Amino acid sequence: MLAALRKSSGGLAARAIAAAGDVSLVIDHDGVIVDVSIGSADIAGEGIERWIGRRWVETVCVDSKGKIGEMLAAAASGGATRWRVVNHMIEGGELPIRYVAVAGDDGEVIAIGRDMRAIAAMQQRLIRAQQALERDSMSLRQTEARYRLLFETSTDAIIVVDTATRRVVEANPLAHGLAGGGALEGQAFSSVVHADDRDAALALIGAVGAAAQTQPARIRLAGGISCLMAATLFRQDRGSFLLLRLTEASEGAAPALRSLGEVLDRIPDPFVLTDADLNILAKNAAFLELVHQPRGDSLRGQPLGRYVGRPGIDLGVLAGQLREHGAVRNFTTIVRDVRGNEEEVEISAVGVPDGEGLRHGFTIRPVSRQRVDASGGGTLPRSVEQLTELVGRVSLKEIVRESTDLIERLCIEAALAYTADNRASAAEILGLSRQSLYAKLHRHGLGNLVPDSD
Repeated sequence: MLAALRKSSGGLAARAIAAAGDVSLVIDHDGVIVDVSIGSADIAGEGIERWIGRRWVETVCVDSKGKIGEMLAAAASGGATRWRVVNHMIEGGELPIRYVAVAGDDGEVIAIGRDMRAIAAMQQRLIRAQQALERDSMSLRQTEARYRLLFETSTDAIIVVDTATRRVVEANPLAHGLAGGGALEGQAFSSVVHADDRDAALALIGAVGAAAQTQPARIRLAGGISCLMAATLFRQDRGSFLLLRLTEASEGAAPALRSLGEVLDRIPDPFVLTDADLNILAKNAAFLELVHQPRGDSLRGQPLGRYVGRPGIDLGVLAGQLREHGAVRNFTTIVRDVRGNEEEVEISAVGVPDGEGLRHGFTIRPVSRQRVDASGGGTLPRSVEQLTELVGRVSLKEIVRESTDLIERLCIEAALAYTADNRASAAEILGLSRQSLYAKLHRHGLGNLVPDSD
């Protein structure tokens, strides 16, 4: 215990001081530590005992030296002192201790300190948590600002509707303009729509709310303006809402679109519309008949490769040519119906970007078997006849070698014709690398020998 305090009855004062803090120091009138008492096991191994004989101000960091001088001066004058946090220099870094200094006997000063590392760690965690909250709050504000800018400057009128109450939650300026300039928030959505088209609008909202795939509907607003309305369901704060996009349509545009749709549906050649991933979006009756599919709704969203093309070959080549050229003509492939039957067809395709991504349109023309037979004529190629005439003249080994070269040449020619002379696609079909295909082209004297440049 502190030697200077043992004079009290039973060392009661020393025990009280030691219990009051994690560490207690006795400092003489020159500021030198003459005794140390440690009351906490947490700081027992920090080398505090070695402070004896050193000036108290020499044990702290530079930013704490002024606090030591102030506490010693206040204690020496007998004035009131307050708790001050100082940072001691130890081997592991810094040791923050909160001290209060009181005057003792013979001009000595007793400094009672409490270990602040746990509190400092909590403060650091609190600061990091506050900084993380500030970053999240800033990110949220930036996201909200971008959303608000997009919402207010969108070229489409946008209305957010609560699916539970069917009331307008929010609308952008363009939607207010189409509705006549009045406030829409809080109104029933049915009041925004013309009385004759309310059933169609509510039917679209109900279908989207039931997670059914729907096409945009043509409606009139209460002011008589004709619009195409598309709806998207989203959830927020345990509620479901509808994002309605209204695009103003001219009087002649909708009939023209309907007429075009009717023409495509009645055209005798099969037609399919797909998205960028070649998933079916729309088709006509001729395509349903070609694949023997009685229900057209079941095809929406299915991959086109389920019905068109040889697995793993044709659609990859077709998609590559569409990306490179934007259009393809007379691409020969096959179509499979729901029973697994295959039929040879020719496809012409085009890729067109729109507001929701890339769209591909395919027209399909079945090739009759009579045409295939007429083109072939049922006769063997002249080169094969020449091979059969070699029997009896040369050895079988030489005939086999000539036959292998002939088959290889015919396969390469067929692959080049099949891919419209696209050697990269031809190499993929043949299972060869480009370098191997170039070597075989050179050996057989086929085509341009300059390699393709990617």
